[in-house]
Amino acid sequence: MTRHLRPLLAALALLLAPLAAAAQTPGIQALLQENRDLIEESSRRSIGPAIDALADSGLPEAQTVMERWQDRDLYIRESDGRFFFAEETDDDAYTLTDVATGETAGEVPDDALIQLRPNGGIRKMIGAALVQFQLSDPDPATRRQALTAIGRDAEASHLAALRKSIDSEPDAVIRAAKERLERLLTIQFGESDEERVNAIESFRGDTDMDVRATLNPILATRRSVAPGDDAPADLNVARTLRPGGEALSEEEAYGLLVDEGLAQPRISRDDRRAALVANIDAGQVAGVRVSTLDTEAARDTAYAQLASLGLAEPTATEEEVRAALDAHTFFDSYFEPSVAVTQAAERALSSIELSVATNRTLDLALDALSLASIYFLAAIGLAITFGVMGVINMAHGEFIMMGAYTGYVVQQIVPDYTLSILIALPLAFAVTFAAGVAMERLVIRWLYHRPLETLLATFGISIALQQLAKNIFGTQARPLTSPDWLDGALVINDIVSISYIRIAIFVLALVFLAVFLFIMNRTRLGLEVRAVTQNPRMAASMGINPDRINMLTFGLGSGIAGIAGVAVGLYAKVTSELGQDYIVQSFMTVVVGGVGNIWGTLAGATLIGFLQKGIEWMNPSNTLAAQTYMILFIILFIQFRPRGIIALRGRAAGD
Repeated sequence: MTRHLRPLLAALALLLAPLAAAAQTPGIQALLQENRDLIEESSRRSIGPAIDALADSGLPEAQTVMERWQDRDLYIRESDGRFFFAEETDDDAYTLTDVATGETAGEVPDDALIQLRPNGGIRKMIGAALVQFQLSDPDPATRRQALTAIGRDAEASHLAALRKSIDSEPDAVIRAAKERLERLLTIQFGESDEERVNAIESFRGDTDMDVRATLNPILATRRSVAPGDDAPADLNVARTLRPGGEALSEEEAYGLLVDEGLAQPRISRDDRRAALVANIDAGQVAGVRVSTLDTEAARDTAYAQLASLGLAEPTATEEEVRAALDAHTFFDSYFEPSVAVTQAAERALSSIELSVATNRTLDLALDALSLASIYFLAAIGLAITFGVMGVINMAHGEFIMMGAYTGYVVQQIVPDYTLSILIALPLAFAVTFAAGVAMERLVIRWLYHRPLETLLATFGISIALQQLAKNIFGTQARPLTSPDWLDGALVINDIVSISYIRIAIFVLALVFLAVFLFIMNRTRLGLEVRAVTQNPRMAASMGINPDRINMLTFGLGSGIAGIAGVAVGLYAKVTSELGQDYIVQSFMTVVVGGVGNIWGTLAGATLIGFLQKGIEWMNPSNTLAAQTYMILFIILFIQFRPRGIIALRGRAAGD
């Protein structure tokens, strides 16, 4: 009978085993009760085991309990010591909620409960323990917030939780962020030198700030001194220092010996003299005649006598100082004990510095290219009026200003910024084209081949247009707001970025370069302009009206300046002086590039843009000085190449 019951009992035991194990596993309330004394004491030095017990319990309620505890919403009922969540009611009572089931467990007066109020240190420990739950939270936003929190204040305990969450991460972007953060934490808290070195090597050439912030502490050093000719073998020595060298002066070295108790302090010459004077007695100091104290060695001897008699503080002589310095080794040693780790960090930081220098150069080049596109856009109209027609138009900057104000007025009428910009560009061209035609008909046409009078007249018009703008719009800067899709910047990495507005201006400059080339090379107007420019009399004999062509050419240059004003207004504040900020650079662009050549204007804008950014990089604290140096360079450049970078050839070059 017993033989037949044994298999049945064994099968029954296998079926009941999980139930028995579940019965032995304590619930959240039981777990809290086991650690009640530690939780109620709330001491940062002893609370760790209680937090670890909750975090490692595997109970689904553990996360909620820890979060409510961190938020000071966890209470103990004094009558039986059980834990509850509680919510205050209007009559100084609390409604209890069971920590395991979340069900209401009655209402008690406030004096029947003990509120757990963890201090900042304990709340930080709870937060660290909650990381493992947050890293696996179903909400991607919570997981990203957890990664941000870990990156801001990492601890060794985070590494295991982070590694555990990587394999189950469904989001590819978050997974990559976890893997990156895991490597950063491995550098700091890895168990073996090998895994730390491998993690460091994986970041070679990485320019992100978090990598440098992780590697730099590894190479932090402390300055030390040791007897003998060599540094201690058990230290990770960064470099040995020679007293009197650039890195360590003799005074600093001896001060280090004094601080370490390895030498007596030195006394200054003034203090030594004061001590000697104070102890003069009958023409002697400690038995040494004053008349013999005419050398440093004699004064040192006299002071040593005073010190031996207890009349002065003991001090070191120059010979003793030299002997002490020669008898010790001065060195910088890493706080990081592993040589392999510090060597890997040095290699990684060297590659990062090279990458940073390369990226800074690229960023500077992008800034220079962006500035060049702004100068080209501002100068392309002047390249027509001055470069092609030979008219010195000092009011060209005011056409840029008129275009910017046109964009501002359109935005006051059309609130949609994208639509308003699309309307403002052709409208600014029309407004400034009409103003240019009017100016050419009323003033310029009477002053052809009289450059001085043209300069003075257009300068007067410039002042008048500025004052007119002030009368209409006031002196306050007006905003020309860019569309939302132009906000922000294209960020390549932590070093290289360029704003979308500058990209748009660069694209617009290329568009107008293409439009200008098309007009000049593929249209009848362009053909007639080139004909009038090269030989007005021959063009007139061929049926071309030079007077009409001059008017249209001047209007075209003015219209392009208006479009440039809309683009520049998106980048800078719109004021009546806006054009004055670009008129000098515009003239320099045309002159340096080569008068009458659009490709020369492009080359001149590029040269001036890169030159200005390069000078500002070498002298970033003084923009005015940078502009002065740029003008001096351009003056010298013109001395050697008076016709510019790309000079006209043939008949037009002789005009």
